[in-house]
Amino acid sequence: MPSTLLPTTLVGSYPQPDWLIDRALLAKQMPPRVRAQQLWRVPSEWLEQAQDDATLLAIRDQERAGIDILTDGEMRRESYSNRFATALDGVDLDHPATITSRSGHPISVPRVVGKIRRKHPVQVRDLEFLRANTDRSIKITVPGPFTMSQQAENAYYPDAAAMSLDYAEAVRAEIRDLFAAGADVVQIDEPWMQAFPERAREFGLAALNHALDGITGTTAVHICFGYGALVAGRPAGYSFLPELAGSPVLQVSIETAQSNLDCSVLQKLAGKTIILGVVDLGNHQVETAEAVAARIRRALPFVGPDRLVIAPDCGLKYLPRSVAFAKMKAMVDGARLVRAQVA
Repeated sequence: MPSTLLPTTLVGSYPQPDWLIDRALLAKQMPPRVRAQQLWRVPSEWLEQAQDDATLLAIRDQERAGIDILTDGEMRRESYSNRFATALDGVDLDHPATITSRSGHPISVPRVVGKIRRKHPVQVRDLEFLRANTDRSIKITVPGPFTMSQQAENAYYPDAAAMSLDYAEAVRAEIRDLFAAGADVVQIDEPWMQAFPERAREFGLAALNHALDGITGTTAVHICFGYGALVAGRPAGYSFLPELAGSPVLQVSIETAQSNLDCSVLQKLAGKTIILGVVDLGNHQVETAEAVAARIRRALPFVGPDRLVIAPDCGLKYLPRSVAFAKMKAMVDGARLVRAQVA
């Protein structure tokens, strides 16, 4: 892990090249929960090679921008969650169900018809490829058990709580293998905890904790309001955040830029490292380094710089690559400005 104060990272995704994926089609739909092979522009026999090449571009862009903790940009994913969720036993992908998404839109989801089990490592090769192609610290993300339980129709378990615990077992097995393969940080994406806080309190937090049971590496959880390009508007604050104070997760990833979040809430996460979202993904306007620095400084009265990692609000997936790179570079430059003041 970098010893640099205020290290920088991505939340997870980086824009996939237009030659790899149909970005216009991607932007017209909500993040897919079932497979969406129609998004890929490259024939299946060459797709893995093309995804590897796109991953190398994402790695080099992050290195050029000066990012400290790299991700693979999620180049192999149609969405942050569906690649892992659709690789599990117990899921009927041929007969999907329809539910209402967190943003109120109907969306096709997997139908759970048997016991959820992880059949094999899903993202270990992704991590190994990333590890082989950079000497910087690396992070990889996995979808959270609560979020996956809300992105599926339960046709097998007595209730969603029981289903979420089996999702947690699958996530825990994957996390163990990812750390064994060389991950420095593994992040669990749980955006639906913000969307459904009562359910998250009822059983989602227990599922997250179960996924972390016995895990000794550096873990993070990402809680957000949705992709800025797809979900308009932001609430004044989080409906589910202080509850994570007692979780074994070491880092909590939040967004503060687009929402102009009152950072005093960070006082309730004492002992956690905060992955602080300081880049607004709701527009294509590139922040100045000074604007990013000002957003970082808003958090400093409530959390020390030694417990801050600097990041965008959410994944960069839906931005044009040129805009994403410029915002990423501004983020690095803004972190450098604050670092010089507090070091």
